[in-house]
Amino acid sequence: MGKGFETHQARVMALQAIGKDLARRAKSKCELTGASGVPLRPYEVPPVPAQPDLERTLLISEKCHEALENPKRLEGRAWQCLKEVVWSELPATQVVAWRMLSHLAEKEDWARAALDEVFLDPEVEEWARSN
Repeated sequence: MGKGFETHQARVMALQAIGKDLARRAKSKCELTGASGVPLRPYEVPPVPAQPDLERTLLISEKCHEALENPKRLEGRAWQCLKEVVWSELPATQVVAWRMLSHLAEKEDWARAALDEVFLDPEVEEWARSN
């Protein structure tokens, strides 16, 4: 096995170690859409720190993971939940919602309007813009 595989396995193990805390915080729901009863997975909000960090990781659905992997495909009113989520108390959630709204704002008037109303703490905004 190569060094890359070992590094990946170590990261997976570290993410599993914070999994219970993540599920407890998220109440076993997607932290972006609130969906429950769907498969959830951890998502490390870029830029990813050297060690997995609970405060920089979200529990999200497969649908959200797909959207985050392919933000150019984001469209539609199905993502209006982000207008509320961007006001979350959790900075990682704010960052991801802001980034998704920014992509949506290229095509959707409601997303542009939501972004115009958002205020993020300067450090959170810097994080959101860093990717």
